[in-house]
Amino acid sequence: MEGEAVKSNLVLILDYGSQYTHLITRRIRKLSVLSLCISGTSPLQSIAELNPRVIILSGGPHSVHADGAPSFPEGLVEYVEAKGVFVLGICYGLQLIVQKLGGEVRIGDCQEYGRMEIEVLHTAGGFFGSKQVGDRQSVWMSHGDEALRLPHGFQVLARSDQGGIAAIQNRERRFYGLQYHPEVTHSPEGMETLRYFLFNVCGVTADWNMEDVMEEEIKTIKALVGPEDHVICALSGGVDSTVSATLVHKAIGNRLHCIFVDNGLLRYKERERVMETFETDLHLPVTCVDATEQFLGNLKGVVDPETKRKIIGREFISIFDMFAQDLEHKLGKRPNFLVQGTLYPDIIESCPPPGSGRTHSHTIKSHHNVGGLPKDMKLKLIEPLKLLFKDEVRELGKILNVPEGFLKRHPFPGPGLAVRVLGDVTEGNALEILRQVDEIFIQSIKDAGLYDSIWQAFAVFLPIKSVGVQGDKRTHSHVVALRAVTSQDGMTADW
Repeated sequence: MEGEAVKSNLVLILDYGSQYTHLITRRIRKLSVLSLCISGTSPLQSIAELNPRVIILSGGPHSVHADGAPSFPEGLVEYVEAKGVFVLGICYGLQLIVQKLGGEVRIGDCQEYGRMEIEVLHTAGGFFGSKQVGDRQSVWMSHGDEALRLPHGFQVLARSDQGGIAAIQNRERRFYGLQYHPEVTHSPEGMETLRYFLFNVCGVTADWNMEDVMEEEIKTIKALVGPEDHVICALSGGVDSTVSATLVHKAIGNRLHCIFVDNGLLRYKERERVMETFETDLHLPVTCVDATEQFLGNLKGVVDPETKRKIIGREFISIFDMFAQDLEHKLGKRPNFLVQGTLYPDIIESCPPPGSGRTHSHTIKSHHNVGGLPKDMKLKLIEPLKLLFKDEVRELGKILNVPEGFLKRHPFPGPGLAVRVLGDVTEGNALEILRQVDEIFIQSIKDAGLYDSIWQAFAVFLPIKSVGVQGDKRTHSHVVALRAVTSQDGMTADW
């Protein structure tokens, strides 16, 4: 019996650890459909509260046979069938569906990795409605296990050249599966496959846009912040904090109080340039605090980058607390909230991978907005951008009339040059050398007309020395590396 279809347009991705999972999130958002990604082992209640129309089970590095292999929560099958939710399994997700619904998965005789040709066997239903039987396409495979026997009621829609199952469906139960990765560019027709599945099969509507995101966030901020409450915003001069500040200012007006902290780890003339822009272009009331000695004093002798991040996060919060106390004396009321420009990738990078058995991730980095904050922090956080990717933040900034020059700025890490000096930042004149090199590098890129086509360019002070010749004399001095990468969303990059 067909369940009562949900009204929501949300596509919810359950993450099982694939390196491509968050590309799925991005690809679906590019179709103007809201997609969110949560842990594949999230409790059923968390999934039900989000009320998704479609659930996608991601790929992952695990085998469904392995002890402790991650799986969806007990009761999910009954929930989706009762609610009429569509389920798509990709790679490991397909194998989970097959195993949990009574089929059989085994270690593959012909394990498939990389580019592979598949052939369409049936066009009715899930993925290939715009194709013909016998049509072929190139896809990206990455699996060692394979579905040997499908659960009752399932149909094979496509097979690979090696005979492996490439696509399956059970239209009555609304379960679908792709053994390959449609979200990567190595599957050239993958986006069309996702588009057809979401719009033609699931009936999703393309109704997600940045104007709605802005209005929704303003409502959320107004609901969270009381009519008499005051808010502090930490401005760094980057895109994220600037858009965050502008959005919150639009919501609560002059009850927003901005602070810019010079931590001694900024780029060349950053303080002067940023303060001028805040005052002249953005018309934001900003207090500048020089905390160079405080930060560098606590970083003296510290080499480990993760420890640096923790120290810097702690010192920032200490300064914000003092700023809040000063405002309390002036206003007669202590600010309760702190605005930060946390983005979706920041949260993703600080999360534990499903099936890792750890409550903390094999951390890519402890983000200064996420993992670097002390537990006893007195201020409550407002993170209006925490569900957005960087390119979406720039789009939102345009709507908010943030100056284009700000929106095009390359990302700069919250801990500043501390994580671009590999070693003790207080040793010698490493910071000053790095500032000058970085300024020359960035200006050269701008002069060549390349700045806007590069996602991020920066210099790194290396903990080594090399020989050279200067002024007809042999030298033995420090080495600085130059790095420039391209990216669309800050999740994947290329040189």
